[in-house]
Amino acid sequence: SILKGEEIAECMETLRQYYQVSPDAEVTLEMNPGTADRNKLQILKKAGINRLSLGLQSTEDSLLWILGRIHTYEEFLQVYQDARELGFDNINIDLMFSLPGQSIQDWEKTLKKVLALEPEHISAYSLIIEEGTPFYEKYADHPELLPPEDEERQMYYDTKRILAEQGYERYEISNYARKGYACRHNLGYWSRRDYKGFGLGASSLLNSVRSTVQEDLTEYLRGNFAGSNEHLSEQDIREEYFFLGLRKMEGVDPGPYREHYEKLLEELQKQQLLQEKNGKICLTDYGIDVSNYVLAQFLED
Repeated sequence: SILKGEEIAECMETLRQYYQVSPDAEVTLEMNPGTADRNKLQILKKAGINRLSLGLQSTEDSLLWILGRIHTYEEFLQVYQDARELGFDNINIDLMFSLPGQSIQDWEKTLKKVLALEPEHISAYSLIIEEGTPFYEKYADHPELLPPEDEERQMYYDTKRILAEQGYERYEISNYARKGYACRHNLGYWSRRDYKGFGLGASSLLNSVRSTVQEDLTEYLRGNFAGSNEHLSEQDIREEYFFLGLRKMEGVDPGPYREHYEKLLEELQKQQLLQEKNGKICLTDYGIDVSNYVLAQFLED
């Protein structure tokens, strides 16, 4: 949403010139509340955007400041209200927990404030400190500035409990939705469906070939769009099938690869990390807690 509304509308118009878009397509725009206003939302609605993903992160302005966000909670509320009045009826709100100085009570307050808005979808992620970022420089050597691990775990459990009580189904490790509002493009990635990316550095997966568009802006503007191409091997496909698919709460049908992973599947079930339900393999509650470990087991040497 850093682009002007007119520029996004032009992108949508260009796509429709070259591709047939299903009448009931879900068209999502990731939106920073600090880059939106009512006029822009009107243009987006007219352009065919029918789902907004708003990056709120927190309802506490002090935490938004720490995160370097350019919006306040009040500004977010204005954007949300405008979107509803203009007819957007499919809205996701992105949230983050385990933030510096955040308490369990702070997080519970954030959840309850957001639930009062009745969004169709909520994404809730724990803060991850990535190397090479300002956050890493500030907090990597000072873990005491972040909530302790047991409090982070409690925030995670509270999220699951509080959202379930309000009718949100957890369909992926960090994503919750009201019935019928699970995000289609997210499910597409986790189910390894083909997708096409456009623009600088965009990724695509088509016919088991993963490709990227040119990442160098100067070259891109010269018309040199080609980036990298990777033909996925049977092993790559097998690994991704489980590594991505097991993020879904419904899990995956192990059928195509049951024989290959038979011993591993048996072992992970013995450790009560995986379970078989309705013919599918999925994570147990304990498995979700240590999902990074479980998913990594499917990456072969």
